[in-house]
Amino acid sequence: MSNTHCLINAQAKLAECPRWDEKTNSLYYVDIDSYQLCRFNLETKTIETRQFDEEIGCFSLMESGGFIAAFRSGVYTFADFNDSPSVYWIADYDKATTRFNDGRCDFHGRFLAGTMYSPKDAFKGALYQFSNGSNTLLDQSAWTSNGLAFSPDGKTMYYSDTPNHIVYTFDYDMESGQTSNKKTFIEFPRGLGRPDGAAVDTEGNYWSALYAGQRVVKISPEGEILEEIPVPAIYPTMVAFGGADMKTLFVTTCRSAHTEEELMTYPEAGGIFAIETCSTGLIESRFKQ
Repeated sequence: MSNTHCLINAQAKLAECPRWDEKTNSLYYVDIDSYQLCRFNLETKTIETRQFDEEIGCFSLMESGGFIAAFRSGVYTFADFNDSPSVYWIADYDKATTRFNDGRCDFHGRFLAGTMYSPKDAFKGALYQFSNGSNTLLDQSAWTSNGLAFSPDGKTMYYSDTPNHIVYTFDYDMESGQTSNKKTFIEFPRGLGRPDGAAVDTEGNYWSALYAGQRVVKISPEGEILEEIPVPAIYPTMVAFGGADMKTLFVTTCRSAHTEEELMTYPEAGGIFAIETCSTGLIESRFKQ
C-alpha cells in the first residue's frame, strides 16, 4: 500500500457510505449526523451537498437515475440528486431509538439496508431487503447493522454487528434474494477496533474499516487477515473501491467521536481518504426498483 492521502477534508461529523459512480467519475458519501448527502466530482474537485431534515444512513444509485436512501423515518426514492422524495417504505419500528445505518444493493438490484438500535441493550437492529415495492426482513439479531457486502459470485453475503465485534456470513440465493446458514466469519478482540462498513474486491477479499481501530483490514474469503492499512483518523467508518481502474480505496471517517486532544494528532479526522491499492474493486450495483 502507498499514497494514502486526504482526498476531501470534509470535517464531517459522521461520514459514511462512500459510493463510487463510474458513470460520472464522482464519489458520493453521507454525513449522517449532519443530515447530508454529498457528491464529489473527481475531475472538477467540486462538492455538491443535499441537506435533509433527518439522518440519512445509507443509499444506492438507481439504474433509472437518482437514488434510493434509507433514513430514520423510512426508505425513499429520488429521481435525481435534487428531486423531492417518493415514499418507498415508512419505518414501523420505534424511530426514537432506531434508525437506518448501513446498506447497498445486491447484484440483482435489490436494496438491502440495516438498522441500528441506539440504546444497544438489545439485539433490535434488523436487516431489510427492498424490491418490487415490498420489503422483507432478513435478520434481526444485531445492535448496529454494518459491513454489508457480497462475494464476487454473489453466493455469500457479509454482515457485521459493530458493537459486538463480529462479521457474519450468510449463504445468499441471488435469484430469490433469500438468506440462510448464518455463520461467524471473523470476530475481533476487544479494544483493537470494531468492524464497520466494508467492501469486497474481485478476488473475494473483504475489506473492513475498523472503527476505533485507526485502520482498514483486508481479510481473505477464509477469514484470514492479509493486510492492515493505517488510517490517519481513529474512527474509520466505511470503505469503497473506485477511480478509473477501480483500485483506489476510499475511506470515510468520523470526526465527532474524537476528543479535542485527539484532533491535534488527527486534524483531518472526518475527512475522506484515498488509498492506492493493488486490488480491484467491484463496480457498485444499482437499484432496479
